[in-house]
Amino acid sequence: MRQKRSWEITDEFWEAAKPLIPPPERDSEKTYKRKPGGGRPPMDKRKALEGIFYVMCTGTQWKALPKEFGSSSSVHRYFRYWCEKGFFQSLWVGPGWNATTRSAASSGTG
Repeated sequence: MRQKRSWEITDEFWEAAKPLIPPPERDSEKTYKRKPGGGRPPMDKRKALEGIFYVMCTGTQWKALPKEFGSSSSVHRYFRYWCEKGFFQSLWVGPGWNATTRSAASSGTG
């Protein structure tokens, strides 16, 4: 079995992170042409999170993000939105996290 790369998310990490992801919000000040849920389906949130971790681990520019993670602008948009909503802070101190889980998540093992 190949070892996970540092930006790949384990199933255990994803199951702990998934409920902490903030839901999308619509701006009440804005007029929308489509009803909620209309338009293009959103990208896979796990892929977006892996793309964010890829940028953080490698130091690459957002525009140089490999296509396997999806659109670089979409991944960056998720990053900005999740930062604004405190997702990464809640991820770090969230329920069910301990030193072993954090170590396994950050080292790519576990």
